[in-house]
Amino acid sequence: MKSYRLPVFSLVLLLSYSLYPVPERIDEPKPLAIGAPAPDFKLPGVDGKTYTLASFSKSKILVVLFTCNHCPTAQAYEDRAIQLTRDYVSKGVAVVAISPNDPKAVQLTELGYSDLGDDFADMKIRSAEKKFNFPYLYDGETQAISRLYGPVATPHVFIFDAERKLRYQGRIDDLEKPGKTPKSFDTRAALDELLAGKPVTTPATKVFGCSVKWAEKEGYQAKLKEQWSAEPVTLDSIDEKGIREVLANNSGKLRLINVWATWCGPCLAEYPDFIDINRMYRERDFEFVSISADSPDNRDKVLKALKQRQSSVKNYLFNSDDKYKLIEAIDPAWQGALPYTVLVEPGGKIVYGKQGRIDPAAIKKLIVDHPLIGRYY
Repeated sequence: MKSYRLPVFSLVLLLSYSLYPVPERIDEPKPLAIGAPAPDFKLPGVDGKTYTLASFSKSKILVVLFTCNHCPTAQAYEDRAIQLTRDYVSKGVAVVAISPNDPKAVQLTELGYSDLGDDFADMKIRSAEKKFNFPYLYDGETQAISRLYGPVATPHVFIFDAERKLRYQGRIDDLEKPGKTPKSFDTRAALDELLAGKPVTTPATKVFGCSVKWAEKEGYQAKLKEQWSAEPVTLDSIDEKGIREVLANNSGKLRLINVWATWCGPCLAEYPDFIDINRMYRERDFEFVSISADSPDNRDKVLKALKQRQSSVKNYLFNSDDKYKLIEAIDPAWQGALPYTVLVEPGGKIVYGKQGRIDPAAIKKLIVDHPLIGRYY
């Protein structure tokens, strides 16, 4: 009898579907038909300019790439999009990228492979970091243009000829993960045929990636918030030995640890950032642990504060009023001021230590770029 094993990607999807609300089917727009004229647009770019179809009138061929910040597949193709632009710009090919996603429809649970969301501000950051050599446009406000083109997923390519008739729509190539050689360079093949004055042999291919986050999906956020609010919040006592075990980190996961207190204003102000970070990455090889430096007598106050912040993680309260023992157990390099945050690799190596409030964006980038986490499937 044969046995079958699901691919890792399928297992990840099944796990996420079992833990989070499953959206009802949404009637999504169909991809533009081959031979159809390119719909005009007027969209803002991250460079401060506004672009229309006429902005690319001097180019013989126009490539419209629907992509986004958060999707692991989209990120996997960023360097290839940059190289594609570099290779074909001298041949009269223009590339323009459009983000079709409504940022409010992107759930925190969908950001586990990214440090950025899909709003316009984050698009500017991604473009600058990656040094995009093509315009990156935002359609998340109304999604009107995206509905006309009908991208199925990110990334999704649409190639138009000199008359701006659609001659190819589909994938960039047939291999998602960078570092390996695809067997079928579909977008490049279509461009080469069009530049040679030939019809495109394969004018349409299927696409693989993250579904477009249409505005109709905003309602799922409320369902997810209800589920988070129902998660139990507990508080355990911990001694010096226990803290050293937490720092030794034998979990096999990247562990973010925050030391805080109910009487510490900056601690309470930044704590929601840790909850968001946990919700983003907790289905990866990551976990968040909180340690309260309050007096053991304040247990009820500590637990109340944790429940108010929906801190459904491993929460600890140091069992002694001797705060210097706490300091030494956490990190001898720590001077003792709160809040204090460390990021610890499996085996106990501290790769980040911060006294005072964290920069959430920097922490997210540090986490997702760590070899244990990563941006791709």
